[in-house]
Amino acid sequence: MTGDAAGEVRAAANALIAAFGAHRTEEYFQAFHPDASFVFYSSPERFETRAAYRAEWERWEREDGFHVLACTSSDQAVQVVGDAAVFTHSLITRIGLDAGEEIVRERETIVFAREYNGSWLAVHEHLSPDPGRTAG
Repeated sequence: MTGDAAGEVRAAANALIAAFGAHRTEEYFQAFHPDASFVFYSSPERFETRAAYRAEWERWEREDGFHVLACTSSDQAVQVVGDAAVFTHSLITRIGLDAGEEIVRERETIVFAREYNGSWLAVHEHLSPDPGRTAG
């Protein structure tokens, strides 16, 4: 551990985003604690665990042909409070679906917790549409 908690959180978040953007599913889901929760504006339910979200992800793949093609992050901010941290950013994601490609512009909050080994693991993710940007 370098002692730069904000830098460590930013690195953990960017690794998570890179895995997501390259559709490296296993690596992406390993960035989350098993008991992580997820709130997405596009889903009527809250996912209470990583496994619940992963089951939904797999359903998207199976039923919709969902595949992340690229993801870029901007306007990143990190707030560290003890062994917890809040990472916020704006993102533009290009996804492939059976129906074609789509560009999604969102804002995201990811809450991280410091593990006993000093690493940072995501424990909550919340997505919302980016009101300052239009899709496309």
